[in-house]
Amino acid sequence: MDDPWLLVSVSTAGAPDSLRVHAWRKLRSLGALYLQQGACLLPAQQSVARETRRLADRVHRDGGAIRVLRMEFVDNAEERSVIEEFNAARDAEYAEVLERIPGLHEELATERDRGNITYAEVEESEADLERFRSWLGKIDARDHFDAPLGRETREAVDKAAADLEAFEESALRADASAGADAAQSLRSLSGRREAAES
Repeated sequence: MDDPWLLVSVSTAGAPDSLRVHAWRKLRSLGALYLQQGACLLPAQQSVARETRRLADRVHRDGGAIRVLRMEFVDNAEERSVIEEFNAARDAEYAEVLERIPGLHEELATERDRGNITYAEVEESEADLERFRSWLGKIDARDHFDAPLGRETREAVDKAAADLEAFEESALRADASAGADAAQSLRSLSGRREAAES
């Protein structure tokens, strides 16, 4: 790989604890690979470099110290090994999403079996699906080297969305059918009243 890397070293000694937490969270959200406490590695992609500069401004402003150094590997095998570590970290996150998605399918199947195909169930499952999408989006944003499980996870989320869409269609049909039945019942009731009054 010919792209440079960023070596980031952060010290928040003497700064508020909130700065340490903020720096750690920001670097983790960018997908940083920690080499040791307070020092991590990131690919020097434009978006990552921009966010790292913003972090550096915040760390300096709040009384901490940070160094952001551009570097390149002299050993290609070592660089490949580091990329494998990045991918392993992302695959662990993708695997967690993959582990939880079947629960959404199971919930929809259970509600179908119960005949509980309602708008309330659609809303509840929609909220679950949005959590998966948000979670996946965060992982994708720090998946700098196309980790192997990324594609499978995106496909699994798409399948969950399709399952929910089918469930929603069933709920719509059930709602329309219930509305038609209610209208028919009202017409029958009204007809009986008119007959009784005449």
